[in-house]
Amino acid sequence: MLRIRLIAVTVIAAGLTAVCGGKTSVPVAPSPAVPTTAWSDEFDGPANALPDGSKWTYDLGGGGWGNQELETYTNQPDNVHLDGQGHLVIHVASTPAGYTSARLKTQGRFAVQYGRIEIRAKVPFGQGLWPAFWMLGTNITSVGWPQCGELDIMEQVGREPSTNHGTAHGPGYSGGNGVSATYTLSGGRKFSDDFHVFTIVWAPQTVTFYVDDNAYATVTPASLHGATWVFDRQFFLVLNVAVGGTFPGSPDATTQFPQEMIVDYVRASSS
Repeated sequence: MLRIRLIAVTVIAAGLTAVCGGKTSVPVAPSPAVPTTAWSDEFDGPANALPDGSKWTYDLGGGGWGNQELETYTNQPDNVHLDGQGHLVIHVASTPAGYTSARLKTQGRFAVQYGRIEIRAKVPFGQGLWPAFWMLGTNITSVGWPQCGELDIMEQVGREPSTNHGTAHGPGYSGGNGVSATYTLSGGRKFSDDFHVFTIVWAPQTVTFYVDDNAYATVTPASLHGATWVFDRQFFLVLNVAVGGTFPGSPDATTQFPQEMIVDYVRASSS
């Protein structure tokens, strides 16, 4: 989300084979036992309230965010609020002044190194929409991107409503060269039809990606073909819906607004 990227990925049937950067297949681990939750947000609270400010802060404004995106991010209830039923809502609107949305992050509030990190969410779909749940190294302010590292746990482009992208980015494997795999729902189902769980299980020297507890990719230092592994430090969480940009393209006449991403929970568990 901080960069221009056109990810080359390979669709994988049933989501049980890892494809890293469209080149290297590696075994994936089975779903492990669920460890103890160290941090979570269940999004309990009154309708139209903002999410817990002790857990979340915001990126604000427009300017393209390095990807030629079209939205302006706000921290207003029109764009981000609780629904009073245990959900967070990111509301994406088309206004006379342009598109508005929200981008939440735990930077300065919470960071994690290793464990199980996951979100249960129902995502929007439509040309030009770009929902994501991802992580950035806490050292981004000192070393910049992509040296800080990035892990994309849930990333979707609205024109492919059945496909989720899981990607690792770092120095020498960022943007369109990220180490990436996809998980595609069977039978023409869409991620917008119902809630799904998107997870990484992260340990020293390994990150495994899951959808609904189905492992579909594992990334290790061997996946980087000599590039630097940057995933042995703390990362913070990011949650947003972008509009337009180099990855999804711009909305067109088929794209309906408003749109919403509804999040049931975000959890980080210790390893």
